[in-house]
Amino acid sequence: MNWIFILVAFLLGIANTTQSGVNSQLRLSIDNPILAAIISFTGGLTVLLISYAVFSNSEVPTLDTLRQISWWKFTGGLFGAFFVTSVIMIVNNLGPANMLCLIVAGQLISAIIIDHYGWLGFDVQPINLARISGVVFLIVGVYLILKN
Repeated sequence: MNWIFILVAFLLGIANTTQSGVNSQLRLSIDNPILAAIISFTGGLTVLLISYAVFSNSEVPTLDTLRQISWWKFTGGLFGAFFVTSVIMIVNNLGPANMLCLIVAGQLISAIIIDHYGWLGFDVQPINLARISGVVFLIVGVYLILKN
């Protein structure tokens, strides 16, 4: 596995935790979790639009191309909105460590199921004892972190 991918994945974890705290503080400042999420997404959209304008050399897909894409492939933003808004609403109650442990547990359980069946275009990676053991250890770790 390429070390740069490992480093970026680790940095994504740091960014996710930091984003949770920043968005939570924004929510407390404006007293509205949905508006806080909108402001967060607006900042992200602005960065993406600038990045696209500066770094992308590909053309915007035509309306005909977009019409040929299955509807469910456009739902990623819905999951992102659900994630960010939910985090904004629960992080202060659970704390970042507890919340992220539960998120990671959900991610790993769903990931090994998705891998096992090859859903969403991923290569099939069957569930095996090592993967199940990893999830069990993670759940034990979540329990130990939540126990305090």
